[in-house]
Formats: sequence, structure tokens, C-alpha cells
Amino acid sequence: MELIGIQMNMLNRTIAPEIKNAVDFDLHLKPYEKFTLDNGVEVYTINAGVEEVLQLELVFAAGNSYETQNLVAATTNHLLKNGTSTKTAFDINEHFEFYGSYLNRTCANETATISLHTLSKNLPILLPVITEILTDASFPEEELNIFKQNSKQKLSVNLKKCDFVANRLIDAQLYGENHPYGKYTHMEDFDVLTRDALVKYYDDFYRHGKCIIFVAGKLSKNIFEQLNEQFGKLPFTAWNPQKVVRPFENTSIDNPKSEIINDKEGVQGAIRIARNFPNRHHPDFQKLQVLNNLFGGFFGSRLMDNIREDKGYTYGIHSYLQNHVEQSAWMISTEAGRDVCAPTIKEVYYEMEQLRNELVEEDELLLVKNFMIGSILGDLDGPFQIIGRWKNYILNGTDDSYFYSAIQSIKSVTAEELKELANKYLHPGYFHELVVI
Repeated sequence: MELIGIQMNMLNRTIAPEIKNAVDFDLHLKPYEKFTLDNGVEVYTINAGVEEVLQLELVFAAGNSYETQNLVAATTNHLLKNGTSTKTAFDINEHFEFYGSYLNRTCANETATISLHTLSKNLPILLPVITEILTDASFPEEELNIFKQNSKQKLSVNLKKCDFVANRLIDAQLYGENHPYGKYTHMEDFDVLTRDALVKYYDDFYRHGKCIIFVAGKLSKNIFEQLNEQFGKLPFTAWNPQKVVRPFENTSIDNPKSEIINDKEGVQGAIRIARNFPNRHHPDFQKLQVLNNLFGGFFGSRLMDNIREDKGYTYGIHSYLQNHVEQSAWMISTEAGRDVCAPTIKEVYYEMEQLRNELVEEDELLLVKNFMIGSILGDLDGPFQIIGRWKNYILNGTDDSYFYSAIQSIKSVTAEELKELANKYLHPGYFHELVVI
């Protein structure tokens, strides 16, 4: 009888399991816990996961937007862990590697970050060294010279690549070369970079900077006490990022076109077709994400189906809405053979026209919606992903209402609304067109 019972409880593999559309899932964003250090700095935590690991991120208002001299923000961030008054760069790296941890730093337009990935039990051993880096970084002259030499060599190599040059130039066209989003590095920028400039930037934007902290993983019960002991007495100031809303006028720019010959012998061209767009707070932004995915935002998009699968002009073509805090852009990006760059651009505009003139079929729309909801579901798989989404919301001055609003927009948007949005935004006259060969 026991054997019969076991057999009855086994899966019947002759019957296919029920397939459920991702749009029918009810997604929820795990809430954070919030603490405030003695100096007012806010700490956002997600305590989850089964592995004894954690991720710590200290985010400073110290990105490229705050510098008055090109490269100062990025170089300061890069050299943070390259020495203190008591430790060399080797000592610092050896310390973190000994405990199987990884200390990284990144610099973006608005933010600069120091991040740590480590076993949870090793956090008390590693935090004092992070504190030392944030209060006593020395920026040795020899380390700066090595950075300059390596960076100039890397830039020299990259300037021979059409896709690298295209990315620089399209941003300059969209935002202006003097705008933080549009400026790019020249060789001479390295020559005028000094240690004194780095030390001042470090003192202003790190030692006395605006800071916010994000922690996720398997956290100890005294995580707040640990962080407050190390960072709560430092002269940081609280940073409460605000929602940035800018006026936006959807006006034609008459499709300015440019072609740059970067390599006379080049056989491939980098194509960028892009237009300015407001940031995520614009009322059309969330539903436009659906239109973008339909157009060129994933492997099953129309641009991929037409230009890669049907025409064979490229290995891949993508469109996306940039996620800057102040403003954004809608970008179509690909590389194609030199002889088929013009036909590729023609097909991009053809797909825009189709979206303006014809309603998307319900099956195709459902496919895109399922892809987007499924992607969000994947982004919620684990504490690091969850805190990453929260960080994105908090730094953009919003909260979990944005998450649920986005889910609802994806599920509810109609073919008629997408056609209306296409007619509003997907006209060639709104787009810059750049080809770099």
C-alpha cells in the first residue's frame, strides 16, 4: 500500500504542465529596512538570501557632473584604493583578496561608488580599511603617472574603433560637448591632470561628501552598529536625491546627418540614430518602454527580425532609452558592413513607419509584455538584484510606487496607445543620424 501511495503522488509526465503568461504574475518588490547613522547618512538594507555573503555600496554625489576639470572625478574614484599614508596599493588589494572579497569603485555621471562583495563574517575585518580609504587616501604621484600612461594607451587603441568613436560623438551631438553627458576625453586632458586636483576633489566630495549607503545579503543582527561605528562619525553629510522633472518639447530637429571616416580602410560602420528624451518621470516613459522593446529592445524585436534575421546586415541591433537622472535619450545602435550602412538606416526608418501606421498584433504585443515582466521577475531573484532596483529608484527620487506603476503600464498598454506614441515620438525628423567608418 505504501508503494501505491508513492506512485499516486508522482508527477504524471504524460500531461504537459499548464503554461502561464508572465503578465498574469503578481509581482511584489521586497521592502527595505532603513537606518540613519549618527551623521545623518541613510542606510538602506535588504536582509535576504541563503548564502553567507553580502554587498555593501557607498554612493557619493561625486560623479562627472560635479567636476570642473575633465577626468578629475573618474581619476579620483579610480585611485581611491591605490594607497593611504600607511598602506600601498598592493597592501590594500592583498588585504581584500586574502579574505576572498572584492572591493571595486565606479564613477558615473551623477554618482561615484565604492562597493564591497564579501562573506558576511568578514565584514568587521574589512570595514576599517574602507574607512581608511575614505579618510586617508594618498593618491601617490607614481600611481597617478601609471594611470595616465595606461589610460592614454587605452584611449589610443579605442580611438581606432568605430563603435567607440560613434558613442562619443552621438552623446556630444545629443547633449552638447560641454554637458556632463556629452563631454568626452582628449589626450591632452591627461597631461594637465594633477595630484592636487585629485586631493581637493577627494576632500570635497568624499571625505566631506554627500553619501548614501546600500547593503544587501545575509546580514548580521548588528549590521547597523557595525556601519555606524565605522562611518557614523565621519564628516559625511546626508544625501537625499530629489526627483528631477524637466520641461520637454517634442520638436523636430530635421534629422541632422553626419558620416565620419575614422579608418579609410575600414570595412564596418558604427551606426547611431538617437534623439533627446526626458527622464523616467515623464508620463509617457513607462509605456514607451513597451514600444521600445517592440521596436528594438530585445532579441525578438522588429529591428532584429528585419535587419539581422531577414536582411543579414548585422549581428545585432538594439534600441534603448538611456537612464540618466537629468535627461535621457532614445538610441538605436548597431554595427554593419560599410556597404550596407545606408540600407540598414533605411530599414530602421521603415520599422518606425510601420509602428506609426499599423496596429501591433495582439500575439506580438503579448510576447513583448511577457518578456518585460519576465525580465523584471529575473531582476528580483536575490538580494543584490532587489537592492539594485531600490538604489535606482532612490537615486532618481522615487519609491516603490514607480515599480507598481511600471508593472501596470506594461500589462495595460494597448496597441492603439503604442501607435499613438509611435506617431508622437518615432519620426525621422526627431533623430540625429551618425555613421562612423
